[in-house]
Amino acid sequence: MSSRRQANRILAMNTLAFTVCFAVWTMYGVLVTFLADNRLVALDKAQIGWLIGIPILTGSLLRLPVGMLTDRYGGKPVYVTLMLFAAASTTLVSFANGFWGLFWAGLMFGSSGAAFAVGIAYSSLWFPRERQGTALGIFGVGNAGAALTTLGAPTLLQRLTDGGKHLEGWRQLPLIYAAVLALMALVFAFATQNRRLADAQRKTWRNSLLPLRQVRVWRFGAYYFLVFGAFVALAQWLVPYYLNVYGMSLAMAGMLASVFSLPSGVIRALGGWASDKFGARTTMYWVLSACAVFFLLLVAPRMDLTSPGEGVMAERAGVVTDVESGTIKIGDQSYPLRGKPASDGVREPEGTLILPAFRSWHEPVVEPGQAVKKKELLARGVTHVYFQANVWVFTALVFLAGIMMGVGKAAVYKHIPEYFPNDVGVVGGLVGVIGGLGGFFCPIVFGYLLRWSGLWTSCWLFLALFSIGCLVWMHLVILKMGRKQDAPSVSLDGRTVPLPSLTEAPTAVPAGRP
Repeated sequence: MSSRRQANRILAMNTLAFTVCFAVWTMYGVLVTFLADNRLVALDKAQIGWLIGIPILTGSLLRLPVGMLTDRYGGKPVYVTLMLFAAASTTLVSFANGFWGLFWAGLMFGSSGAAFAVGIAYSSLWFPRERQGTALGIFGVGNAGAALTTLGAPTLLQRLTDGGKHLEGWRQLPLIYAAVLALMALVFAFATQNRRLADAQRKTWRNSLLPLRQVRVWRFGAYYFLVFGAFVALAQWLVPYYLNVYGMSLAMAGMLASVFSLPSGVIRALGGWASDKFGARTTMYWVLSACAVFFLLLVAPRMDLTSPGEGVMAERAGVVTDVESGTIKIGDQSYPLRGKPASDGVREPEGTLILPAFRSWHEPVVEPGQAVKKKELLARGVTHVYFQANVWVFTALVFLAGIMMGVGKAAVYKHIPEYFPNDVGVVGGLVGVIGGLGGFFCPIVFGYLLRWSGLWTSCWLFLALFSIGCLVWMHLVILKMGRKQDAPSVSLDGRTVPLPSLTEAPTAVPAGRP
């Protein structure tokens, strides 16, 4: 078998295994909601949040040590061991009877989320540098496992419980997930060949952690916090968003939320190709800029409000002689007024609106016989602002943002084997940890912002500001690199950084470089 064919087979197995692991990792999003809705387990809202989040947290934190193990022992034994442990842990969910049983089982099967760190380090060893972006992008398509669970698990639960007649049938769901995961581990063990870093490249555990002292690693982590962590958070947050803001049914909300999550996972392969062709930095410039624009466009909330508008003031002193519906007269001078749009109050405009609609009118504040001075207010202005925040425009913007986040996920991991070719496991593991923590903490931040502001769109403002922060940070670092004489991939003309200099990155960067 040719080396290229073998590499493609390994990549296919890695991607398939990651898809299964990701589906298991997000199982609680559906299962816990089902248990709570049918009152099979007494759970308050805080406990539901913890149960949904705890596997995400575990899988995120384990990515660093699992990545280090992959660098040392190779991807095959680590992947197989991880899947078997997660399968055994998933089985325990079937025997849980309360919050703590579900908590500890979720804490254990959350290890399936660490499969990402294994697959990144293992896949990168089989491909040359010029193809690593595409390969890792294809591997990242495994994120679609979350959409498989979101779309498939509710139907499976419906069948297992016979349409709700035998609710205890839910216990078969984790057993099915565990069986699929164990079967995947068995197939993986027979269909793959191990590969690890050469002995000369392997380091002590302490030396393996040295790259984490570089700020660059944490900057990559910040990017991944946005494009992956916020992606995981929004995949869950959009369902209650549609329910509360647009009054959708649960089924329709889930379908529209999948418009965001499913394409974003699949498009990651395109992000890998773009990173190989145009360079990871250039791709990230486009990703961060586009995300900032799309999130800013989503900030404006649905609104139906009245505000002070332009009033009518007296041009000279006099006595009001008449106040009619459309005119105020002072002596021989008349002041025309705009009337209310409807006699029974302000109604929202009909039809589908893309842009905000503005209506304004005047309300007299003077009476006949009243003496007024020059510049005195005769009628106050009232402006009615109505913004529909059209659901289809909203969904289109969310879809585009999801596409860019999918591209960004691949671009971030294109950086790692280029800058840290001998530390892909540990660096990729830490970046994955930070990204996974984004999936855990972003919903918490969104919730507090909603409580403090009362606006559902506050989450988009947070993400827009975070995108801008990452973009500025990256640009400042690129400028700093350009000022160094030994920066081979960046050239400056004294004022700007030409884009062609952003399409390449050194294979290895000395520790002192930014």
